[in-house]
Amino acid sequence: MFRRFGVNFAVVSIILDGVLTLLAFLLAIYFRPYLSSLPLLVPAPSVFVPQTLFIIVPFLWISVFLFASVYDPKRIYKVVDEMQVVTLATGFAALLFAGFLYLAFRDFSRWLFITFVLLDLCFLLSWRVLIRIWFKIAPPGSFEERRVLIVGAGDVGRRVGEMIQINSWSGLKLCGYLDDNGNEHNLPIIGKIENAHYIVRQHQITDVVIALPRRAYGEVNKLVLSLTDLPVQLRVVPDYFSLTLYRATVDDFGSIPMINLRDPMLNDYQRLIKRLFDLAIGSVITLFLLPILVVVALAVKLDSPGPAIFRQERVGENGCIFHMFKFRSMVQDADKLQSKVVKTNENGEAVHKRRDDPRVTRVGRFIRRTSLDELPQLFNVLLGNMSLVGPRPELPWLLDKYELWQHKRFGVPQGMTGWWQVNGRADKPMHLHAEDDIYYVQNYSLWMDIYILLKTPWVVMRGKGAY
Repeated sequence: MFRRFGVNFAVVSIILDGVLTLLAFLLAIYFRPYLSSLPLLVPAPSVFVPQTLFIIVPFLWISVFLFASVYDPKRIYKVVDEMQVVTLATGFAALLFAGFLYLAFRDFSRWLFITFVLLDLCFLLSWRVLIRIWFKIAPPGSFEERRVLIVGAGDVGRRVGEMIQINSWSGLKLCGYLDDNGNEHNLPIIGKIENAHYIVRQHQITDVVIALPRRAYGEVNKLVLSLTDLPVQLRVVPDYFSLTLYRATVDDFGSIPMINLRDPMLNDYQRLIKRLFDLAIGSVITLFLLPILVVVALAVKLDSPGPAIFRQERVGENGCIFHMFKFRSMVQDADKLQSKVVKTNENGEAVHKRRDDPRVTRVGRFIRRTSLDELPQLFNVLLGNMSLVGPRPELPWLLDKYELWQHKRFGVPQGMTGWWQVNGRADKPMHLHAEDDIYYVQNYSLWMDIYILLKTPWVVMRGKGAY
């Protein structure tokens, strides 16, 4: 039997990546003479490639993939994460290969190189998408099954069970629950905790997940000891995750494994990629829009007294205060009139934006409706206190009105545009903004940032929720 994230699958993946990379290289060599008719291409009736490259190319690709942890199940569990890490690893391998060709084989065809990299990336991504589809549609029993028993039928156990059923395509099968108390969630309880040893053997359990509430942690030690003679994997889901503001991980703290309840949402690698992406795309956008920035600044200045650029305190990542730049769309000293605008809806939530805000100027209404007032935040992005994509930076005085769970939205750099902006903008009240922002925080990937950026212009042109 085959397991999706097992060692055997990783070995097959390595072999398949090497074979497909070599195939892409051979196809690129084969098709190069047929590309000579295209403009800007030098005719090449035949292509000579040193035989050593047929060994170097797959070896280089596999080495880079191993170094980039492409085969690490923890990094590729989600499809977006796997696509991202494979693309980045392929790009890095291509750069190394280009450097090697520059030093050793300068006559190597550039178009052959480009064709090879594009074919290779297409092959490597395609087989991964196909294998995921295959694992999802394959009939039960086609692959190695992991039979899971959950100890604890409370809220934590129920949530674990739901996640197991959602990810059943990976070979997980929920066999039932053990619990000594009542069954408030109508879960399939197949016995009591004291009978764990017998039930594990009877149901051929391979994985036991302990999801007991904190008050029952005295049972954990006895349970673990009772199962030591059985070939099962034991995992504990601590009942502390309701306390986490961002995410929880296991850290090595002085050689002692401990649960970190405030681990940053972005690891160092993700943070580096996000920053490089912001600098590259932000610089290009800023240069392209520079004439528009000048025109809008002049229009604001001529329309009403006061500076063209408005600096406003906002709450950034991890609650840090910074000054966000915007084109001034209101009369001067509009902050002093804030109390006359803020209202409370029927649920007791603060609503500080309204369509008929009397403080907005004539030019201000136009630039707010078209989101041109947000363009100076490109300089915040270049300075590093904002990102192109992320939760919207909040006003400091609104932070006091946040519920505790809403603070999770500050776990990543705050952005010019984000998930809630492209899914409703200001038409949603504050508490729903936070839900959308937390969804982004918990599902962050570079591909998600690209998707949001591509969708933003369409949302801006519609003008929905912008006032």
